Amino acid sequence: MNIHDDDSTYDPVDLADALPDSPDHLVRLRSRLAAAAQRDGILDVAFRVIDSPVGPLLLAATEAGLVRVAYARENHDQVLQLLADRISPRILNAPARLDLAARELDEYFEGHRRSFDLPLDWRLSTGFRRTVLSHLADITYGHTASYAAVARLAGSPKAMRAVGTACATNPLPVVVPCHRVVRSDGKIGGYLGGDQAKRTLLTMEAACWPAKTWT
Repeated sequence: MNIHDDDSTYDPVDLADALPDSPDHLVRLRSRLAAAAQRDGILDVAFRVIDSPVGPLLLAATEAGLVRVAYARENHDQVLQLLADRISPRILNAPARLDLAARELDEYFEGHRRSFDLPLDWRLSTGFRRTVLSHLADITYGHTASYAAVARLAGSPKAMRAVGTACATNPLPVVVPCHRVVRSDGKIGGYLGGDQAKRTLLTMEAACWPAKTWT
C-alpha cells in the first residue's frame, strides 16, 4: 500500500477516524496502515484507548516513549488535537506501539505491578513542573506525600502551589503518580482525573501495601 502518492496530503488522524473498530477487515486494514506508516517513518505519534477501573485511558507514544496518558474527562479528541499541535500532525491509532504500556497498566490495575518500566517522552512538561514530576516516583506504591513534602523534594520548600500546578498538568497520570500527592490536612486534594479516580487509585494501592503519608 502506497501511503504517499505524488504530493497528496496524508492525514493519519482523519484516516484513523474513517476506519471503524468493529468490522474485522477494517481493523486489519488499520493495522496494515499503522505498520506501513511506522515502516516509512511517518508515524510520529501512535495512540490507543484502553479500559481501566478509572475509565477509558488514552495512551499516546512517540518513538522516544510514552508521551501522554489522558482521562476521558480531559476529552480525548482535544488531547489528540493538542498532540498534533505540539508534537506532530502525523498521528495514527496504532496500538502495537503501546502494547508494553497497555500491558504494564493492566498489571498495575490488577495489583501485580507497583512501578513502571516504560520509556517516557517528557517533552510536554518543562521547567519546575518537570522537576516536580521527576520526583513523584520517589513516592512509593501505597504511600502518599503532601504538596509541601514534594516541594521540599523538588528543592523549593515554599512552592506548594507550583507543585499543585505541576500535578494538575501532569501529561502522564497514573504512570507518573501525581495521585499520591495529597493535602497536609489529610484531604486528598484535586486530581486531573477527578476525585473518584484519585480515591480509586489510592484505595487500590493501600489495599496492597500499608499506607504511609509523608508530610
